[in-house]
Amino acid sequence: MTTSASKKKVRAQWEGVIPAITTPFRKDGKLDAAEITRQCRWMVDSGCIGIVPCGSLGEGATLTYDEKVELIRICVKAVPGTPIIPGIASLSTAEAIALAKESERLGCGGLMVLPPYVYSTDWREMKAHVSAVIAATKLPCMLYNNPPAYKTDFLPAQIAELAAEHRNLEAVKESSGDSRRVTAIRHLLGGRLTILVGMDDCILEGIAAGARGWIAGLVNAFPVESVELYEAAMIGDRETADEIYKWFLPLLRLDTVPKFVQHIKWVQSKVRGSNPSVRGPRLALDGADLALASKTLQVALKNRPKIK
Repeated sequence: MTTSASKKKVRAQWEGVIPAITTPFRKDGKLDAAEITRQCRWMVDSGCIGIVPCGSLGEGATLTYDEKVELIRICVKAVPGTPIIPGIASLSTAEAIALAKESERLGCGGLMVLPPYVYSTDWREMKAHVSAVIAATKLPCMLYNNPPAYKTDFLPAQIAELAAEHRNLEAVKESSGDSRRVTAIRHLLGGRLTILVGMDDCILEGIAAGARGWIAGLVNAFPVESVELYEAAMIGDRETADEIYKWFLPLLRLDTVPKFVQHIKWVQSKVRGSNPSVRGPRLALDGADLALASKTLQVALKNRPKIK
C-alpha cells in the first residue's frame, strides 16, 4: 500500500518539462517493459519533472484498458518519487473513470484528463464527461485541450467553469496552437490554474504569454536540450533560448503533423537505439515522410548545441 508520505512525494508538479512518452513495443507487438523503464529513467535523469504515459504520442487510443494499466504500473515502478501523470481517455465515460481510479490506486501523482475518443459534441456533454473523471479521484488533474486532434475545444470560459467546480483541477495543457489562449485563460483565472504548453513549436511563445510548464514530445529524443530551452525561457535568458529554439524548431515541428508518432519514434530510434515500431493504422515512415525526418535529424545532429 502507498503511504501518505510517498503519495506526497510523487504528487504532480506542473512547472517544468514533462514528457508525453512514446510507448515502446517489442517485436511481438506487446509492451516493452525494459525499454519503457529505460526511457522513463533517461527523462528523469535529464531533468524532467514527471512522466505522461497513455497520451496521444503514446498511442493511447490503440492500447487496451489492461495495457494502459500495465504501462502505468511499469512507469510508477521505473521512477519512484517522480509523479506519473497518465492520460485518461476512453470511448466511454465509465471506462475513463475506472482508469482514473486505478491510476490513483497504482500510486500516480496526477491525471491528464482528455475528452473521449471519437465522440465530440456540445459543452454540456463534454463537461459532464471530464467532470465525472475529475470528480472520481482526489489526484490533481490537468485538463487537456487539443481541438485539432480531438475536435473538442474547451474555451477559456468553460475551463474557468470547470475550475470553479473542481478544486483538484490544477492545470490545463493548452494545445490549440494559439498562444492567445494562454493570455485569455490567465485573464479569467489569474493563477488559479497552471498553464502548460502542449505543442512543441509553441513553447517560447507560450511561456512569454504566461505558461509555466511543457508537456513535450521531442523531449523523448532530446531531453537535455528540451530542459535547457525551457529553463532559459523561464529565467528570461532570451539569447540562450533563441539559440536553442532556432536549432530545435525543425525537429519540434515534427510534433505538429499527423504522423507525429511515427516521426518521433523514428528520431528516438536513431538517437537512442529504440524500436520505432507503431501500431496500425499507423505504418512505418516511408517516402517523403521518411525523407523529411531523416534530413531534419541529419541537420540537427550536425549542428547540435553543446549543453553544459
